[in-house]
Amino acid sequence: MSIEVSYCVVNTEQRALLERCLDAIVREQATLPFETEVLVLDNASRDGSVGMARSHPATTELIRREQRRGKAENDSTLMHRSRGRYCLLLNEDSELLPCATLALQQALDANERAALAGAKLLRPDGRQFPSAWRFPGVRTAFVGALFLHGSLTVQSTGDGLREVDWAQSAALLVRREAAQRIGWMDPAFFVYSDEVDFAKRLRDSGWSVLYVPRAEAIHHEQLSTGSVPTRRIVELSRNRDRYMRKHHSVFAAALVRWLTAWTYAVRSLAAVVLPGHDPKRYWQHVRATLHPDRGEGLREAAADYNRGPRL
Repeated sequence: MSIEVSYCVVNTEQRALLERCLDAIVREQATLPFETEVLVLDNASRDGSVGMARSHPATTELIRREQRRGKAENDSTLMHRSRGRYCLLLNEDSELLPCATLALQQALDANERAALAGAKLLRPDGRQFPSAWRFPGVRTAFVGALFLHGSLTVQSTGDGLREVDWAQSAALLVRREAAQRIGWMDPAFFVYSDEVDFAKRLRDSGWSVLYVPRAEAIHHEQLSTGSVPTRRIVELSRNRDRYMRKHHSVFAAALVRWLTAWTYAVRSLAAVVLPGHDPKRYWQHVRATLHPDRGEGLREAAADYNRGPRL
């Protein structure tokens, strides 16, 4: 039988979360009426992830990076190597809930114009958090500056399947043919805005994106909990600006920088009196947003890691 869905999992130094992700895939496979495969790409981890993934019953193929690479490049490598009609992109910190795979597959199967189908993402405590949005631009930045982002920009609302602009790649089903036609993901986006650019290029080529709330996944958010390192903030700002300059004008990119910096500046002031908020963190966003060409981001962190000693 031909393979219908290729699970494509990227792992970076998160052995325990990767194991949970693979365990969930095994549970999904037992319920599916079609053939699947599981490709795991380990992004130069040193924590035993490779050995665990190699011995896990879910793994069909293990790709081991000797040098750490960006998410867009890693996802593209997996999609290119896959044999399925669809590729289900997963972070190692994503845990599929029952029937998520089938719901995503049925959504794309029923709409031949759709290239992407994003899942509803939940926190470990069961609360939903946004996973689909309108494309970034001057309008969305202005809406954010008015603090209306939640009602006018977030699109992962309601219980029905709907068309959206873009969906988060933590649990994202991709029509492989469509991805191949546009040349996969752009590796210039090391991490952040990579799936936004991907969805925009697909939309510009005539494809659509779906949000599928029947498909649920727990996103453990290992990359964004707790104190946010400066390098992560730099990378986020850098690639937001890269997206704007790629798909909009230089003037629009500058306007978005100022509107976004204003939003973070107001949050920084509010954080002085609001419990549980860090004004210094928001002010880091202000500086990085206004000067995305300065500082070291996650690309530089990976380069430092790659130059380090190997165990």
